[in-house]
Amino acid sequence: MIQPTRIRPLNEAPENARASYVLYWMGLSQRAVFNPALEHAVDEANARNLPLLVCYGIAEGFPEVNARHWSFLLEGVAEVGPALEKRGIAFVARREPPVETALLYAADAALVVCDRTYLKPAVGFYANFAARAPCRVVQVEGDVVVPVETASPKHEIAARTLRPKLNRLLPDYLMPLEERRVLRPATDLRHESTLGLEDVPRLVASLKADQSVRPVRRFKGGTSVAEARLRHYLGAPFAGYATVRGRPDAGAASHMSPYLHFGQISPVAIALAVQAANTGDPEDKAAYIEEVVIRRELAINHIHYEPRYDDYTCVPGWARKTLDAHRGDPRPHLYTPEQLEMGLTHNRYWNAAMMEMRETGYMHNHMRMYWGKKIVQWSASPEEAWETALRLNNRYFIDGRDANSFTNVAWLFGLHDRPWGPQQVFGNVRSMSEASLKKFDADGYVREVERLAAAERE
Repeated sequence: MIQPTRIRPLNEAPENARASYVLYWMGLSQRAVFNPALEHAVDEANARNLPLLVCYGIAEGFPEVNARHWSFLLEGVAEVGPALEKRGIAFVARREPPVETALLYAADAALVVCDRTYLKPAVGFYANFAARAPCRVVQVEGDVVVPVETASPKHEIAARTLRPKLNRLLPDYLMPLEERRVLRPATDLRHESTLGLEDVPRLVASLKADQSVRPVRRFKGGTSVAEARLRHYLGAPFAGYATVRGRPDAGAASHMSPYLHFGQISPVAIALAVQAANTGDPEDKAAYIEEVVIRRELAINHIHYEPRYDDYTCVPGWARKTLDAHRGDPRPHLYTPEQLEMGLTHNRYWNAAMMEMRETGYMHNHMRMYWGKKIVQWSASPEEAWETALRLNNRYFIDGRDANSFTNVAWLFGLHDRPWGPQQVFGNVRSMSEASLKKFDADGYVREVERLAAAERE
């Protein structure tokens, strides 16, 4: 089911009555399954007895996107074409900017369907395209469970204020999505792809991007990989999630975040699979839904309604005030951004977390919080801490530059939180001490990170 609230027009241009096809400009929803924008495009093509063409273009040179990000993304895009062609849908991928690629193929389209994202650069892409497109443009939301404006008309201050709103709507949005039958296969559409997806490593090496942050072996991109990981996870590791999810040594993480970030799997599909799982009790399922729906969509609410989400000034006023009042406090340790990046601190557990991030593109959520809070404590100022945490987050994590990235960094400074008892450096902002490492086998975590890092260097 595609809920009407997922669909909205982006312009008032007329349809092209002499069109050769309906066009789906694929952006964030980089998958051929459980994709509302794709299925809506099939509906539109079927209604007009036209074939469907899907196009994809890359923003080479996009800020902060490096070889690690490109490799994961393009491994996923490489799966899309063959999957679409099996359904009778044409696919073309070009080494040209997304907007220019979409405009090229919009010239012969009856209308254009696109998907949706919320980060400012991509929002600008869609607005630019809709203003220049020669035909009607329709946007379909497929990468949140509940469309952000439907969930709430305002910026929410915490999970506790958004949670009841989402929970009331979940029965209407956690619904299966039927794959439509293509009535007119695109057998006669011939468009040349110029992206070179047949050899992803070679393609990545040729891109104008930072090649020093290498692709990782630990995580490979693609819908097939995401689905296989989810099946394995729900087969056994999921049991007990509610109890042990905060322990990095418990193996309770599903590792779905990178796949969600690149639109390689649907959050609705994940939530439905969790609800239907034979493993895990109701508490486990509720705890997972809290993370994949409530917390994730709280982050999207933040970046949608807060235009300064990528700047320190988005931090709540009370938090900035207390951090400012304590900016002169002596730091227990003081490190430069470069020392932090290389893991050259006195703390072997923090250094291990930084190594996991730097070498494998991942860090368990508990360690992400500890890692970030220590950056606040060990930096010369709140502003420097913000810049360091956000830069490292976006540089090394596969799921960097995500709504969760910006929101999680802002949480370090008090976003979506309340005032706590005063402390040095933090003031009334929540801190995290070494005591939080006693909740799991921290030494075992260090050994595991060293093993993972060694495997990446082989």
